Amino acid sequence: MSLFNDVISITGISFLMFTVFIVAGLGYLLGRVTIKGVSLGTAGVFIVALLLGALVFSVDGSNLVTAKFGSDVALAKNYFKIIENLGLILFVTSVGFIAGPNFFTSLKKNFKSYALLSLIIIILGGLTTIFCIKVLGCGTSMAVGLLSGALTSTPPFSAAKDTVSSVYKDNPDAVSAFEDIVTVGHGIAYLFGVVGVVLFVQIIPKLLKADLEEERKKISSVDTGKAAAEGKKLFDIDNFGLAAFAIAVVIGMFVGGIKIPMGSSKFSLGTTGGCLLASLVIAHFGHFGPLSMKPEKRMLEIFREFGLMAFLIGAGIPGGASFVQYFQPAYFLYGALMTLVPMIVGFIIAKYVIKLPLFNNLGGITGGMTSTPALGTLINVAKTDNVASAYAAAYPIALIAVVLVSQFIIMFFPDPLSVVGM
Repeated sequence: MSLFNDVISITGISFLMFTVFIVAGLGYLLGRVTIKGVSLGTAGVFIVALLLGALVFSVDGSNLVTAKFGSDVALAKNYFKIIENLGLILFVTSVGFIAGPNFFTSLKKNFKSYALLSLIIIILGGLTTIFCIKVLGCGTSMAVGLLSGALTSTPPFSAAKDTVSSVYKDNPDAVSAFEDIVTVGHGIAYLFGVVGVVLFVQIIPKLLKADLEEERKKISSVDTGKAAAEGKKLFDIDNFGLAAFAIAVVIGMFVGGIKIPMGSSKFSLGTTGGCLLASLVIAHFGHFGPLSMKPEKRMLEIFREFGLMAFLIGAGIPGGASFVQYFQPAYFLYGALMTLVPMIVGFIIAKYVIKLPLFNNLGGITGGMTSTPALGTLINVAKTDNVASAYAAAYPIALIAVVLVSQFIIMFFPDPLSVVGM
């Protein structure tokens, strides 16, 4: 460590940027490693980020944060949080713009199927969580944290902590302890939650020996030639559509910040849901009066990939410390179970009962599992952006359902105070 510090003299923000691009380069190299046609892709960035995070935020005091940021570890983590949120905004807004022109047509045809698939996935996730609590003996706060990590979803994670505060409101020490347990569970399950779904959407088409060209035709969108022709008559603020993109982000963050009372806490779409919804609607209409709201497709593809990379780095580096510090094999297995059961059973039901075509099915799975990284991988596997429409249709239903399920589990199966020694 001291040799590294002697050689690399950059500190603070410069060291942050250095770290981000080191992780990106190594992560993409790892992601290119292919075994029998399956690779980690962009999720390789997440693996490298976790490994480096364990070094950067090690708990013994001899870490790179101490060397490069001084003693303010919290400040360093906040910087990475900014990178995570920026990446998420870029990714979901790009997905919304790409999917938007065909989204509502697809929604009319398949809304019931996607809604049903989302509910099946979340209910199965909830039942698996209850099984871990009642049969395997996992604590409720830990289990609900594991569920949010298994689904790589922030809203149920936040809702779980809010519900803990409500259930134990008369005991502030218990609230703090149980909130910490929820956080630890989320961190432990997050790794498999990311990697498991990323591998699943690659393995399934190979297992089924699917004709990818035929499957692409099944999820093909309506003709958008007329909309494109009309767009030529509109006024562009800039050559790339950056202004249109920025407007969608601002509207999305405002919408995502609206809080709706739900049970013992308040629900909001958050930045992710708000930006996704705003970009879908804006892309559907394509303009405000004479003002074009259509960013260049190539720019959106770059933003989508860069955003996913930044999100995985921002989440992975700080998450590496928690994963190493609190990892226990049993908890990791519980989290893996909460990822695998809803995903596999949901896919089977969607295929044989709901009868969704393969890419509609997998797109709905990524939305129902609220898995941002898996959508990026699926787009590369399918070689069509139309799978994003299935993701976008399933995602909001899953988001609301998993928040409700998390609250239900904590309220009806609360941890005894003895769990935290009270």
